[in-house]
Amino acid sequence: MRLLIAEDELDLAEVLTVFLEKNQYTVDAVHDGTAALDYAGTGGYDAIILDIMMPGMDGLEVLTRLRDKGVFTPVMLLTARGEKDDRVAGFNAGADDYLPKPFAPDELLARVRAMLRRAGDYKPAVLCFGDLKLDCGSSSLQCGERTERLSGREFQVMELFMRSPRVILSAERIMERVWGWDTEAEINVVWVHISNLRKKLSAVGSAVSIRASRGLGYSLEDEV
Repeated sequence: MRLLIAEDELDLAEVLTVFLEKNQYTVDAVHDGTAALDYAGTGGYDAIILDIMMPGMDGLEVLTRLRDKGVFTPVMLLTARGEKDDRVAGFNAGADDYLPKPFAPDELLARVRAMLRRAGDYKPAVLCFGDLKLDCGSSSLQCGERTERLSGREFQVMELFMRSPRVILSAERIMERVWGWDTEAEINVVWVHISNLRKKLSAVGSAVSIRASRGLGYSLEDEV
């Protein structure tokens, strides 16, 4: 399950990201309203945790624009505003839930799970392409009877490829989606993880490969 967190408090965004990833969610975090609208507008998320008070564009405007564009991904508003009028405004804009700060991470997790159950729009637990399967529950690659477990980052990179097979993804785009735009990691960490994934694809005997397109990026291809 993929979640988007839009929160301008960097420390809080990091804490939530780590907490949710430990609970088996894939998380992207952005820190302003413009980026939130850009990411959320792709429709590639199971749920969105959206702060109201953000630079660039506030959360209510982001939510209103998403609903106007026909994006009905479940949205939880996460904000210091807790007055009744603010909650009403949020729900009128199309929010599915509302959690005032401060809050306990366990409560946020429970609310996210409940919101997803109500939405009834789960992505498949197993992603398939060619002869390859990516089990999102166990973070493992499968081909026939062979299985290889993936690390957390390896899984996130592979999931990105499996959700967009044959689409060329630049190293910078992979870096942004998996490590975050404000990471201190170097771009070569992407190359290392792709190298590791290639070894694991070979280990399971898959005909699927990660192909490099010079000057452009990488794509998941079926060689059969």
